[in-house]
Amino acid sequence: MRRLPRRGHDGKQGRDQHLGRKTVSAALTPLKFQPPEVPEDGARAGYYALLARLFYSGPDAALLATIGGADEVAIGAEQSALADAWNKLAAAARMMEAEAARLEYDEILVGTGKAEVTPYASYYLADTGREKILARLRGELAGWGLARSGGAHEPEDHMAGLFDVMRHLISLGSEDAALQMQQGFFDRYIARSYPGFCGAISKSEKANFYKHVAHFAESFLLVETEALKVF
Repeated sequence: MRRLPRRGHDGKQGRDQHLGRKTVSAALTPLKFQPPEVPEDGARAGYYALLARLFYSGPDAALLATIGGADEVAIGAEQSALADAWNKLAAAARMMEAEAARLEYDEILVGTGKAEVTPYASYYLADTGREKILARLRGELAGWGLARSGGAHEPEDHMAGLFDVMRHLISLGSEDAALQMQQGFFDRYIARSYPGFCGAISKSEKANFYKHVAHFAESFLLVETEALKVF
């Protein structure tokens, strides 16, 4: 089995995804895939980077080729759902044209006036008001030296941004304090929002490629949910 080829992507593709001061940008992160059974932080960060990129804008031809060019992962007893989801995503990427994927993304997650599926986590966290969630999130990011860049227009609770923050937190290391930061952030903003978000995409009649993206995201985040419980 080989990793996904290391291939950078133009940071100008789609929207500006930088968080200021410390840069947290999935669009500029070389993507690499490691089999699900490899419990390395580098693999986790790569998954988050890929999801951040795919949920921030439609994939370009280079990204589709990168995903589709990966070897199929042998499905074992453990984490077989994640391996199966990856294999199906890779197969879909090989069949998909970049323009069609971009249009699909726009129809589902951007829309005209209102998106069919909202990409903002606070929408799925119904127990508290959205402004309170955003205020708390901005405060946490500021405490870590992170902030949305002036050129970015999306609120900080965009799912792609949250995945990018997780990638950044993983890069801080695997000491207990760093793992607790990951667990806390994941529990507060991702664990309770991703099922509704991914489920809505999967149910969309417009979803083709993104149905597989959502399935892969859901499978990976379920593994993360269980793994982070031990910290």
